Amino acid sequence: MNALDRRPQLMCFSHLRWDFVFQRPQHLLTRAARDYDVYFVEEPLVEADAAPHLRASRRPEGVTVIVPVLPPAGEDAAATMIADLLRPILPPSSRQRILWYYTPMAMAFSRGIEADTVVYDNMDELSAFRGAPPRLLDLEAELFARADLVFTGGMSLYAAKRRRHRSVHPFPSSIDVAHFHEARRKPAEPADQAVIGGPRAGFFGVIDERMDIDLVAQTAALRPDWQFVMIGPVVKIDPASLPAAPNIHWLGGKSYRDLPAYLGGWDVGLMPFALNEATRFISPTKTPEFLAAGLPVLSTAIADVVSPYGEKGLVEIVSDPAGMAEGLDRLRTPPAGWLAAVDGHLAGMSWNQTWAGMQRLIDGSVQARRQRMGDLRSRTRPTPVGETLHV
Repeated sequence: MNALDRRPQLMCFSHLRWDFVFQRPQHLLTRAARDYDVYFVEEPLVEADAAPHLRASRRPEGVTVIVPVLPPAGEDAAATMIADLLRPILPPSSRQRILWYYTPMAMAFSRGIEADTVVYDNMDELSAFRGAPPRLLDLEAELFARADLVFTGGMSLYAAKRRRHRSVHPFPSSIDVAHFHEARRKPAEPADQAVIGGPRAGFFGVIDERMDIDLVAQTAALRPDWQFVMIGPVVKIDPASLPAAPNIHWLGGKSYRDLPAYLGGWDVGLMPFALNEATRFISPTKTPEFLAAGLPVLSTAIADVVSPYGEKGLVEIVSDPAGMAEGLDRLRTPPAGWLAAVDGHLAGMSWNQTWAGMQRLIDGSVQARRQRMGDLRSRTRPTPVGETLHV
């Protein structure tokens, strides 16, 4: 058996598609793939007349993406089929196995899989999102009961979850500084943005019920001389509901690789989040990404943006269209010393550091489990003949 055959396995269950938007799961699991065989199990695809099978593909980041393909079936039958499909790719019990959850819904088919450590990386309050499954909260309670470690995607989510488990650890959104620093070098602009005039304010990310589209529309109306560049896939809302105006440009989803080229052509970054249940606990990764790109940022009062970014003067917090419009005028010329303060704050952040902190906790959890199993074996071993058992 060679060294690769002995690598531990990390099996991740996610509600997000690997190729959807490159964000927290991709950053962390790409780093995990240096030491683990990483399987990223997506939610199933349902195809009429399909025989149950796994669609597997290896990504350049070293992660194997697994998509269960199922015929139409009820929830219980689907869970049984997925469990049966996953069984052949589980390594021998002699190899270390980590189960890593982004969605509690995966408990329905994975509860029978043994693991050395179970991690719940609770990056969002999924129960507050539009279309959340009715069983999600019950399955999350089951996941909390099984998990050895719970990580949270931000401090507000940590505050909400820290009493639900014995080992909850906050790991707020981090940053690949070198990647977004490329925007400061003003790379050649992509063709679909090069034809848009300036000044420009921009947003990138998923466009869904978390965006305050009325705020975008009203700010654009107040500042017709500004161009608003909106990048990202539209999900769970009707694209026809997006505001249409000569100075609002919906450019669709872009690759993570190309983001610096877009951000390098913007004057201000926008985070026009609605203040609702879906945004109550979010910790937007784009906050430090905007800042690493050298862009001043206007944001609504998201708790994990207000603290620490607003309190440190790194991001300006606004509450209405007038405030956002006035902020655009102010931030077109960032205040003196702002960029140095930004770089000082970002110097203590990286996805490498985040993964290293998580890895230390995982290693400690695995060692603690081995110790418990060793103690259990010692307590239950037979008493040798002639040995006195003292009680």
